Amino acid sequence: MTENNYFIVTPCKNEEANLPSLIDSVLKQSLAPKVWVIYNDGSTDRTTEILDEFEQKYDWVKVLKGKASHRDLSFHYSRIVNLALEKAFEVCKSQNISIQYVSLIDADMILEPDFFLKLTRCFEINPNLGVGSGSVVYDFNDLSTLEIGRNNLPIGGLRMWRKECLDQSGGFPESYSADAVSNVLATLKGWDTIKYDDVLGLQSRRTSSAEGLWKGYHIKGESDYFRDYHPLYTFFKSVKYTFTYPYYIGPAYFKGYMKSVFLRKKKLDMPEVRKYYRNKYKEVITYYLSKLSRN
Repeated sequence: MTENNYFIVTPCKNEEANLPSLIDSVLKQSLAPKVWVIYNDGSTDRTTEILDEFEQKYDWVKVLKGKASHRDLSFHYSRIVNLALEKAFEVCKSQNISIQYVSLIDADMILEPDFFLKLTRCFEINPNLGVGSGSVVYDFNDLSTLEIGRNNLPIGGLRMWRKECLDQSGGFPESYSADAVSNVLATLKGWDTIKYDDVLGLQSRRTSSAEGLWKGYHIKGESDYFRDYHPLYTFFKSVKYTFTYPYYIGPAYFKGYMKSVFLRKKKLDMPEVRKYYRNKYKEVITYYLSKLSRN
């Protein structure tokens, strides 16, 4: 029988429009968390009031309050996630709570009622599953669209780790695209990483759009340089984005990557992960060739 031996961490900033829906969806879960730590990253809207009221109602909810700062999806994001993780582990230790799974849920998500029940069962079925995630659905203009993505790449804001995997891979890395780097670290340790299309979370805005898509895709370009993607791969990626609506995301991505090249910015200090990303284009070519052969 599935047990609720997991906790959730959620970073948030100025999410007064989205937090009530996320909170309601967590409260309606068929498998409730043991602990939920929410990091309020210096919000200036009603987020603080919403979280204060929520924390007072439920003793399993803990809110961390950060200082006012600009929204930052690069290193800052991974740092505040780590602060939330540290707090959650501290609470579990002080209350003698046994935890097997660790979940990271973004503040702009709405979870289906059986989200955690389904996801933890996936871990139980596959003892080698290290990182698993649900899939994102966008629901705009009364149309629901499942975000397309490869099934071996768990997404950031709907994810769960097996605690053993998180420990072995060194925790949540301080990096651009820390969720993606975490996937690689798990893979290099021999764990499976899977995104499940039948475990769903509704996202209120497009991925990377919290501060506008231009900035979001500019940061994606910086991130791919930092992780040491092959230049040819990033070129074709920018072409793909240029033909994806809204079409300016391609130039935004390319500018972010090339700016990092010209400034000779520092790259990820994890040689084994950089090697993985450097050779990523080979995996992608093989993936698409296999799709073409099946068709």
